[in-house]
Amino acid sequence: MASSTVTRALISVSDKTGLVEFAAQLLSHGVEIVSTGSTAQAIRDSGGDVTDVSEVTGFAEALDGRVKTLHPSIHGGILADRRLQSHNEQLDNLGIAPFDLVVVNLYPFRETVASGASDDEVIENIDIGGPALIRAAAKNHASVAVVVDPADYPEVVSRLSSDTLDMEWRRTLATKAYGHTASYDQAIATWFEGERDGEVELRAGGETPLRYGENAHQAASLFRFGDPTGLAHAVVIQGKEMSYNNYLDADAALRAAYDHEQPACAIIKHQNPCGIAVGESLTKAYARAHACDPVSAFGGVIAMNRPLDKDTAEAILPVFTEVVVAPEVTQEAREVLAAKPNIRVLEVRPDHATKDYRVISGGILVQDRDASFAPAGSWDQVAGPDVPGEVMEDLGFAWRAVKSVKSNAILLAKSGASVGIGMGQVNRVDSCHLAVSRAGERASGSVAASDAFFPFPDGLQILIDAGVQAVVHPGGSVRDDEVTAAAVAGGIALFVTGERHFLH
Repeated sequence: MASSTVTRALISVSDKTGLVEFAAQLLSHGVEIVSTGSTAQAIRDSGGDVTDVSEVTGFAEALDGRVKTLHPSIHGGILADRRLQSHNEQLDNLGIAPFDLVVVNLYPFRETVASGASDDEVIENIDIGGPALIRAAAKNHASVAVVVDPADYPEVVSRLSSDTLDMEWRRTLATKAYGHTASYDQAIATWFEGERDGEVELRAGGETPLRYGENAHQAASLFRFGDPTGLAHAVVIQGKEMSYNNYLDADAALRAAYDHEQPACAIIKHQNPCGIAVGESLTKAYARAHACDPVSAFGGVIAMNRPLDKDTAEAILPVFTEVVVAPEVTQEAREVLAAKPNIRVLEVRPDHATKDYRVISGGILVQDRDASFAPAGSWDQVAGPDVPGEVMEDLGFAWRAVKSVKSNAILLAKSGASVGIGMGQVNRVDSCHLAVSRAGERASGSVAASDAFFPFPDGLQILIDAGVQAVVHPGGSVRDDEVTAAAVAGGIALFVTGERHFLH
């Protein structure tokens, strides 16, 4: 690359986010654009001047587009090390014009797999020419800048304007490009191995440095895996830069909200709920969640499992909030939240991952994601009178909600909302005390869920004394008989699920 000048670019993208605007800005800088198929058509339809790859190669696209960029006139223009006089002379002798910029992203392989497409359709979405172009440009980053992420388009244009497309930044782009192709190839290999359940690959790409980690003295980065779903691929609507802790809390909030089928809202601090609730509307769900513990909700992270609407945004606005996450944010809600520009507002497509990963010293732990909820119809009632339908509904809600609370976990609920939560204690008695104290008078007439069995009757007795009318727990303790006897003596209904929900 002659200094950091860009005079010729090759663009071939499946994800056309920001393409038209980016192409227009390149053209305004005098950059010649060479492109392929639908990418060229999109630029041309917007009024942009573009040269088809077939004009450069003298060879029409063949085999339904499988062969188009695999040609010396393309790869020679990318791979020539223009620091070498011999390479420049060979380009002149061969009549090949060099490329300064290669902008490529790949066929939507993961999305095709996730759609349930046939094997033939999946295989047709294995990109061949794209990875070859990316790897060639990344290898030759001394002469070529390679861009695989539309999020980098604005910085490319900015650097073109200031003539700072320097070697250091091109190397950063090359690093990102190799991570992109590595993740893509790993997804294909996983599919061929028959693991088609959307597992997250351990080869990551797309590193984004964060301001710092959990504390200011810790460096941190975000690595994005290939599937464009989940929090790492969130669209930021407004707000300050996301922090390491923001990501952890937002992920916990998303999981908590999406554990429920009704409109649901979860408010999280330090990866623990301040409140979880469902409602007939998202606004009611938020109000109920916030009412659980308004003091702790100050400075919290809010997630919901429905599009964020204007009414809910107006309810959130008066409360100091760090992050708001939803699958969609309506234009009216955006206008409301714009009054507080520091609130981070994110749109997130839910992921379909079936595995969870935890790093330990020297390795990684992998487990199936906890997505199992024993239905109330399968529970065993071991004590107490029959309970009305609304109480069973609250027990079902509590059983789902307690899964998002760090162990040892006790959650009290009433009318589809948490009213008291005891979390993260080293014994279940303390968790029961904490849940009851936070609920206060609301404990009377509530129901409770315990993420694991009561090892002794003492924890259950605390709930009984507070006026809890029904409790659900996994059972399985050697002292289950004693716990059940306490429930009988206290006149409360006690249900056993046979499954637990530890969260560490």
